[in-house]
Formats: sequence, structure tokens, C-alpha cells
Amino acid sequence: MGGRTALMVYGCLVNVGTFAVYPYLAVVLSDRLGAGMAQVGVVLGAATLVQFAGAPFTAAVAERVGLKRCLLAATLLYGAAAVLYLVGASSPVLTVLALFTACGAGALYSPAYRGYLVHSATPEQRPRALSAGNAAGSLGIALGPVLGAVLLHEPARLFTLNAALYGALVVGHLFLERETPAETRVEPFRRVLRGLAVKPFAVTVLTHYLYMQFYHYLAPFTEDRLPAMAYGLVMMGYSLGLVAVQPMAAKWVGGVRYPVVAVVGFACMALGMSAFTTGHVVGVAFGAAAMSAGTAVLFLKNDLAALEGSSRSATVTFGQQRLAAGIGALLSGVVGGAVYGVFETVWLPGFWLAVAAQCVLLPLPLVARRARQESAVGLR
Repeated sequence: MGGRTALMVYGCLVNVGTFAVYPYLAVVLSDRLGAGMAQVGVVLGAATLVQFAGAPFTAAVAERVGLKRCLLAATLLYGAAAVLYLVGASSPVLTVLALFTACGAGALYSPAYRGYLVHSATPEQRPRALSAGNAAGSLGIALGPVLGAVLLHEPARLFTLNAALYGALVVGHLFLERETPAETRVEPFRRVLRGLAVKPFAVTVLTHYLYMQFYHYLAPFTEDRLPAMAYGLVMMGYSLGLVAVQPMAAKWVGGVRYPVVAVVGFACMALGMSAFTTGHVVGVAFGAAAMSAGTAVLFLKNDLAALEGSSRSATVTFGQQRLAAGIGALLSGVVGGAVYGVFETVWLPGFWLAVAAQCVLLPLPLVARRARQESAVGLR
């Protein structure tokens, strides 16, 4: 099994472990911390910001110490987080420490994973390589919530299995082929944000601000409306949609203009958020399917546009994109958590209509400006 193929398998399994827990974190934190959703949203936003904001620096670390070593260190941290969740069932401090440890692992793993996948690919090969890697990760994201739903009320078993999984993945990463030094370029830490592709960065912030509201708040919204297994299957369907859509749409996404992808993607997200208001299995499943289509094309186009517009190496560019995702996640946790708390006292389904309205209105300035710039270039 080649290095890229092996890494895609490992990346899938890493996400199985991560997303067996991640979609239910709002519920876990609320139970263990005894806090309301507004406070939980701040904790989730801050932890996710650590994960994503640290990515430009961990990308520079990966180029210094090697992508393989960074992937191995991240897997060790994932295992440590699982152990902390296991022993911290009655400790809010250990639970929060576990959350931030897992987010630190994500900061290390993601840029190195994507950098490894594309470090020897040509620009023409990048859409296929990146979409295949994303599909493998999304398959893990699909399977993880189902495992989490089965074991949600048995957290000791869940976190024991997680720790065992990451232990096996540490061994697997030891045998991963090491990237050739000539194919990576060392970047000084002080320059981690230089060469930033500004427009893809801004669209990525907005994409994740909206997307993370779906991921953070659908679980508590459906807790008394859907069986846990039904929610897990819906989230699995969402991720399987990413697995199917991204590789199939890779050629189209790579060749079409950015505003076109943005209009399609954000329109699908608005449709999905609106469907969640029903609170029923069919409506929630339809909403997840629409979210899957929208985020599939947006995630891929944002990264491809960043690679095209950045003057930096692929690994550092992915780190910068993770920072954008983290800023969006922080806004989602802080703003989204506060808005969710307000609608809890009024009419909770209205929260999803408010998010759907943002999916329509907030992208308009970015899409219109980009379209004008591309039209101006075409007229020259």
C-alpha cells in the first residue's frame, strides 16, 4: 500500500475516533460542566479556535520536523485526549483539558495530512488528490457519529475504544513512508501568515461560521426530537454525501468560477438550515443532505482557490485555511451559542431560520465583489 493510500486509511480511522465524540460535545460538556448552551458555545468556540488558529504554526513545524513525524505526534495527542475523557467523567477540568488536547492534535494532523497528499502533485492533479483525501476523511466522519450514538450512554466504553484505536494508529503511522525532503520547503515561523490568499480566507471564515452552527447545535436541538441512533444515521448520511459529491464534483469545482460555486454552496446551506426547523427525521435528513452538497463544493473550492492564490507551500497554505476555519468556528460558538440561547426562550426552530437567512445575506458582498473583479479581468 503506497504512502498516500495508507495515509488516507489512517485519516479515515482518525476521524472515526474523533467524530464518535465531536458531534455530541455540546451535550457532553453541558452534562459534565453543568453549563447552559451559551457558555458551552464559548468553550467549544475557544477550543476549536485553538485547533484551527494553531494550524499555521503547526504547518511550519511540520515542514521543519517532517510531515510523517507531525502526523505521528498528532496521533499520540489524540490518544492522550481519549484517556483524559475516560478518567475525567466527573471532572470538568479534565474534560476541558481533554477537549483542548484533542483540538491540539487536530491542529497538528490536518495541515500535515493534506500537505502529505499534495506535496508531489501537479496543479492539475490537486483537485483529484485533495478530493480523494477529503473523501477518505469524510468516510471516517460518517462512521464516527454512528459509533458515538451507540455508545453515547456508555462513555467509558466509548473512550476506551477510542484510546485503543489511536494506539493502533500510532503503530500504523510508524510505518508510513517518509516524504522526500526535497519536496517540502522549510518556512520561518515569523512568516506563517505571509502570502495569505485573502479572498479564499474570507470565504472560508464565513463557510465555517455557518457550517459549525449545524455541527454544534443540531445535536442539542434534536436531543428530545429524534432517537440518538436516528441522529447518528443522519450525520453519517451527511458525511457519506461528502464522500460521494467531492470526488464526482472535483473536475467541475476545479474549472468553474468562484462566485458560481459560492452561490450554489451557500444556497444549499440555506435550504438545509431551513429544513431543520421541522424537527422531524425526514426534514432533518433532507437538511443534512442539502448541507452535504453545499459544504462539499465550498470546502473543496475554498482550498483550491487558496492553493492557486497563495505564494506559500501547500502545507502552510492549508495551515492558513485552518486558521480561517477556526475564526469561523469561534464566531459560530460565541455568536451562534448566544443566538441559540435566545431562541431557547422563544421558539427554538426559529434559530435555524435565522441561520438560513445568514446563509443568503452574508455571502452577498463577497460574491458580488469577486464577480465584479473577475468581470473586470475578463474585459481587459
